[in-house]
Amino acid sequence: MTTSASPTLNKTLGTFQLWGIAVGLVISGEYFGWSYGWASAGTLGFLVTSLFIALMYTTFIFSFTELTTAIPHAGGPFEYSRRAFGPTGGFIAGFATLVEFVFAPPAIALAIGAYVNVQFPALDPKWVAVGAYVIFMSLNIAGITIAASFELIVTLIAIFELLVFMGVVAPGFSVANFVKGGWSGADSFSIGSISGIIAAIPFAIWFFLAIEGVAMAAEEAKTPRRSIPIAYIGGILTLVALATGVMVFAGGSGDWAKLSNINDPLPQAMKTIVGENSGWLHMLVWLGLFGLVASFHGIIIGYSRQIFALSRAGFLPPLLGKVHPTRHTPHIAILAGGAVGIAAIFSDELIKIGGQTLTANIVTMSVFGAIVMYIMSMASLFKLRASEPKLERPFSAPLFPIFPAFALGAAVLCLLTMAWFNPIVAGLFVGAMGIGYAYFLTTATRRSAALAAAA
Repeated sequence: MTTSASPTLNKTLGTFQLWGIAVGLVISGEYFGWSYGWASAGTLGFLVTSLFIALMYTTFIFSFTELTTAIPHAGGPFEYSRRAFGPTGGFIAGFATLVEFVFAPPAIALAIGAYVNVQFPALDPKWVAVGAYVIFMSLNIAGITIAASFELIVTLIAIFELLVFMGVVAPGFSVANFVKGGWSGADSFSIGSISGIIAAIPFAIWFFLAIEGVAMAAEEAKTPRRSIPIAYIGGILTLVALATGVMVFAGGSGDWAKLSNINDPLPQAMKTIVGENSGWLHMLVWLGLFGLVASFHGIIIGYSRQIFALSRAGFLPPLLGKVHPTRHTPHIAILAGGAVGIAAIFSDELIKIGGQTLTANIVTMSVFGAIVMYIMSMASLFKLRASEPKLERPFSAPLFPIFPAFALGAAVLCLLTMAWFNPIVAGLFVGAMGIGYAYFLTTATRRSAALAAAA
C-alpha cells in the first residue's frame, strides 16, 4: 500500500519494455548532433572517437548492470553512490544525474519544434516544444505501463527508419567519399589529427547519452534481476550497431563536409542519393520525428524518477516525492521537471553564454552531468565490491576489474576533455553544484526522517 511517508511505484515493466526505454532514451542521438564531430575530427578521426566512446559505454553498461540488478531503486546512480559513499556521495551522483536528465529535454523539445516547423511554417517552434512537454508529461502521468508501451512503439518505428535510411543510401555508398579528408580534413593521419579526435568526444557521447536512464525504471520492473541485464546489454548492442551504420553510410554518400555543421544530416545524405522529391526522403523526414519523440518521452521517465527518489530520500522537498493516488506515478516530479524545461525554452534566445544560446549550453551541461555520474557509479561499484562483498549480485560485471576500470578511466578522460574545451560551462556546472551542496547541508534533519520512514 502506498503511504505518504514512503511512496512506492508499481512493478509492471517487462523486458521488452525496458529494452524499448534503453534504446528510446538515446535514439534521437542517431538522427542529429553527432555529425558536428566531423567538423573537428573528420570521418576517420570521428570513427576513432566513436569507437573509443562505444567501448566506454559498453564496458560501463556491463558494469552498471551489476549495480542496477543488485540495487533496483528509482534513484539509480544516486542510490548506488549513497550506499557506497554516504549522503555526500549520494548528493554528487544525484545532482549530476538530475542535471543530465532535466537539461537534455528542452533541446530535444526545440528540435521537435523545428522539425514540425519545417512542415508547418506557421507554427512557432517554441510553442510546439511546449506542446510536446504537455502531451508527454500527461502520458507519463497516465501510467508507466502506458508510457513504456508508447515508448516501445515509437522506438521500433525510429529503428525501422534508420534501417530504411541505410538501405536506401547503400547503393550510392563509396569508400572514397568516406575517407576523403577523413583525418580532420587531411587525407592522412598526423599528430595534428589528435586534437580534432579529442575535441569530438562530446559528439560521440551524444550517440549513447542517457541509456543509463533504465536504472531509474528498475523499481518498476517486474523481474529486475532477469530483465535489466537483457534490456541493458541488448540496448547497448543495438545502439552501437545503429550508430556505426548511420555514421558510415551517411559519410560515404557524398561530400560529408556538407553534413558536418547541420542538424539534419540523414535527410541531406539521402537527398544526395535519391533526390529531394523522392518518397523515401519524405518518409525519412516524417518518421524521423519518432526518434526525437522516443528520446524526449524516455528522458521524462528518467528525470521524474530521479526527482521522486531524491525527494523520497529527503534530498529535495517532500512535495516532489508524492505519487498520484490512482495512477501511482510521480506526477509532481514530472510537472516540476517540465516547468524547468519550459522555462529554458522561452529563455533560449534571451540568455547567451559564450556566444551560444541557452539550450546549446545546457546540452553541454547535461553531458557534464552524465560524465560525473558515470565516474561516481564506477567508483561505487569498486567501493561496494570491497565494503559489501556479500551483497547479492544477480549479474556480475564481466572481466572485473578490467571493464569498470576502463569505463572509469575513459569517463575521467572525457570529463577533463570537456572541461578543457568548455571552461565556461564547466565553471557553471561546478558553481551550480556548490549551490546545490549548500542546500544539501540544510536537509540533514529531513534526510534522517526519510531514512527512518523507509526503515
